[in-house]
Amino acid sequence: MWWFLGAAVGQLALAALLLRARSPERPELPPQALALLRGGPRAAVVVALVALHQRGAVAAGRRGTIRANGGAGRVRDPLQLGVHRSLQRALTLRLLATRPKARQALDALRAELGRTGLLRPPGRHRAARVLLVCVPLTVGGGLAATGPTAPGLALGAVPVLAALALLCVPPTTRAARRLLAGLRSRHPLPSHRREVTDARDVLLYVALYGDPALALFLPHFSRDGGLLTRHPHHDDAYATGRGTTETPFTCGSTTPE
Repeated sequence: MWWFLGAAVGQLALAALLLRARSPERPELPPQALALLRGGPRAAVVVALVALHQRGAVAAGRRGTIRANGGAGRVRDPLQLGVHRSLQRALTLRLLATRPKARQALDALRAELGRTGLLRPPGRHRAARVLLVCVPLTVGGGLAATGPTAPGLALGAVPVLAALALLCVPPTTRAARRLLAGLRSRHPLPSHRREVTDARDVLLYVALYGDPALALFLPHFSRDGGLLTRHPHHDDAYATGRGTTETPFTCGSTTPE
């Protein structure tokens, strides 16, 4: 049993090392990057669609879809270009985020945020999760091979509980959550759309607040295009680790740095 416990502890230590983040840089982040930190790939695609809609390049389609509405014009943002080029036909938001060109742009954006220390590098994050899933399997294999005993169960519970706790670590780092909180405090969501006249500010509010900003500034496009989520707390789940698709456990937001 000691061999299995040693292997489980080794897996746990390596996963914790992979989850450590580098010291964050302070780059000027575009709205799509802020949205990705807050709500994940889906939120980033939503901001890209809003930017394209402001240019008249996309419009709401039938039955909660988005369709291209002409060329992208002078768009230079890689994610906006990837999203627009993926709209060869009307698509729902979920399908649009999985199209190769959109995913390629999202992967590049995530890699860039990983280099800044605001997002855990996706490859390392996935590898850490695989190791953490192996911890209870290793402990269970040891108990099955040697027979369950009270000391063995007690000792085996320690790495298993630690692995479950680390599985709750969100993709974003503490520095990213502080950045988002600071921006929200400096840019509270207005009470009326007439208070904002700059299209770039609309993108910032959508990036920081998600559905409330969409419903305020673009109610018809958001509703008809299927951009609004059905779960009120889904938007912030990616940043906090609560209920994300990447994390199959319901957890708090405690993150080791």
